[in-house]
Amino acid sequence: THWSVSLMAKYAGVTTWQVRQIWNAADLKPHRLRTFKISNDPQFAEKVVDIVGLYMDPPDNALVLCVDEKTQIQALDRTQPGLPLAPGRIGSRTHDYKRNGTAALFAAFNILTGEVIGRVEKRSRSKEFLAFLKQVERQTPKDKELHIVLDNLSAHKTKEVTEWVANQPRIHFHFTPTSASWLNAVEGWFAQLERRALYRGIFTDVA
Repeated sequence: THWSVSLMAKYAGVTTWQVRQIWNAADLKPHRLRTFKISNDPQFAEKVVDIVGLYMDPPDNALVLCVDEKTQIQALDRTQPGLPLAPGRIGSRTHDYKRNGTAALFAAFNILTGEVIGRVEKRSRSKEFLAFLKQVERQTPKDKELHIVLDNLSAHKTKEVTEWVANQPRIHFHFTPTSASWLNAVEGWFAQLERRALYRGIFTDVA
């Protein structure tokens, strides 16, 4: 930041203090950068309208479930015990850790109740995804249609999955646009899981 301020001041023939004042007044922060990716899905608008419509006005006698996998969850244990919060002292932990295996979490987030149907597997292939779908089908009321929002992962579109879904008349898939998995509400739940439980957690094994 100091380098860019000095460069701008020299180019404009003003002081660095003036550059900072102008940037502050205009709320300019050229040292910051935010990444983004725009979907090139030709059906982007239609898919957004479809999924947002499910969120805002769910069909009668139906459940809207947002499904995805959180892969490569690491069971991390620190090499030494951390120190807890205390007056005038932040919590601390060692920078190094021991890896004790990984797990994949399949989750179906009910947008109406916030309830989650989950399944932990060692891997996240089509085989495990199909097993999870069958679990979801078993654990939901048989008189309810299931509208499932999910992304375009290849494991979600294999022949085995497609054939099974074709024989389940109450299950309807709604795919998010490419490069727009943020539209899937379960991603927010995964983010909370990471922040509240995984990031600060100490795990001696996958179980």
